[in-house]
Amino acid sequence: MYLGLDLGTSELKALLLADDHRIVGVARAPLTVERPQPLWSEQAPQQWWQALEEVMRALGKSHPEELAAVRAIGLSGQMHGATLLDAQGEVLRPAILWNDGRSGAQCEALTRAVPRLGEIAGNLAMPGFTAPKLLWVREHEPEIFKRVARVLLPKDWLRFMLSGEAVSEMSDAAGTLWLDVGARDWSDELLAATGLTRAHMPRLVEGSEVSAQLKPELAARWGLGSDVLIAGGAGDNAASAVGMGLVEPGQGFVSLGTSGVVFVSTDRFLPNPAQAMHAFCHALPRRWHQMSVMLSAASAVSWAAKTFRFADEAALLEAAASVSLAQRERCPLFLPYLSGERSPHNNPNAQGALVGLTHAHGPADIAYAVVEGVSFGLRDGFDTLRLPADMPLREVALVGGGARSVWWGQLLADIFQVPLTLYAGSETGGALGAARLAWLADGGEVAKVCTLPPVRQQLAPSTEGAASHQARHTRFQVLYTALRDQFQ
Repeated sequence: MYLGLDLGTSELKALLLADDHRIVGVARAPLTVERPQPLWSEQAPQQWWQALEEVMRALGKSHPEELAAVRAIGLSGQMHGATLLDAQGEVLRPAILWNDGRSGAQCEALTRAVPRLGEIAGNLAMPGFTAPKLLWVREHEPEIFKRVARVLLPKDWLRFMLSGEAVSEMSDAAGTLWLDVGARDWSDELLAATGLTRAHMPRLVEGSEVSAQLKPELAARWGLGSDVLIAGGAGDNAASAVGMGLVEPGQGFVSLGTSGVVFVSTDRFLPNPAQAMHAFCHALPRRWHQMSVMLSAASAVSWAAKTFRFADEAALLEAAASVSLAQRERCPLFLPYLSGERSPHNNPNAQGALVGLTHAHGPADIAYAVVEGVSFGLRDGFDTLRLPADMPLREVALVGGGARSVWWGQLLADIFQVPLTLYAGSETGGALGAARLAWLADGGEVAKVCTLPPVRQQLAPSTEGAASHQARHTRFQVLYTALRDQFQ
């Protein structure tokens, strides 16, 4: 039995996986984000620990025998968060999260300081990444910066609490801007540019390797056995890929989560920082991945459902689906940049916009515009991916909470003009991937562990309406360009 822990932005999820691929039990605990100032996004790490205690209590009540049989734990989590510890291992301030946009000026400074940044890290300096956050702390909270003894990513702070060991792994570390992504090692040059050294960093392992061991007192409290291993684990998207079995070159997914992601596995380091495409290490040795990220995907739908008084997100999607192909051409256009944007714009100051409203438009038209705008943003990210001729795109799955809407999935297939596959259990991707990495750390074989789930539905792109989608997408892109210089 294996336990996967997925520390997301809005919830912590725990999943029990048997070695015949059965998902035995799942428990969830909600998390909240604090936004004390514009562009800021923070969470107190203690909230993560409270959520972990909650899910472990829930599993202890619902599945005590299975929990007692756990051999290893895997960790997945939101990437890029800066969790700062002092020499005693105490948290110095709330963690600065992946969707925090305060460090735009520090990104510019880091780019000037290290002209080879994209070559080494495989990515542009963006406010979401960890390194610019430390530059911001050094400039605006110098007393705290002086006390920083260790910088940990969110899931790695959980590992520290679970084991007492400061360890990270390649996929999550690749999102810090401190990793030499091709070499899979910390870069002394990038660390020095932010006033840090290797001494501030956790040691590195591969995601499928053993990283530490669960503290005996925690094992006893939660009803686990002795000698429980903790795998390296993965950042959330790499873990989702492992959970879906998408680890071979050319396999990928589109994720409709809080943020939106287009992800493709590769067998080599293929950076394309000029278009804000991410090149990260995968969770398995000698594998990498390309990834585009938009900051507001399903979260934009949640915002619209609340703002325009829909009962919930499902009601908004139902209203959007009622808009006919002919009606869509007259709908407003929506820019989904409610939290700035990463791929392909790298613009933390980008803002949302709803343009083209008339008296003729009603709630369904606005609902469609919002979903379409998110879909166009994802298409822009998809177009940044660059796969060589010997590594064709083989398969694209649709995952994340938004994947529960088959209508939205079909709209994405039509806008991308690429077939999308819905797999059974895709909503458990990150936690399932973490559990699978625990299985691999316990001696499992990749071919046996990283299998594809059963196909639930295949969505083939339709040619009907394709010209209209293309025309509206072009207008969407022109609209962003026209408004870009107005964003403050």
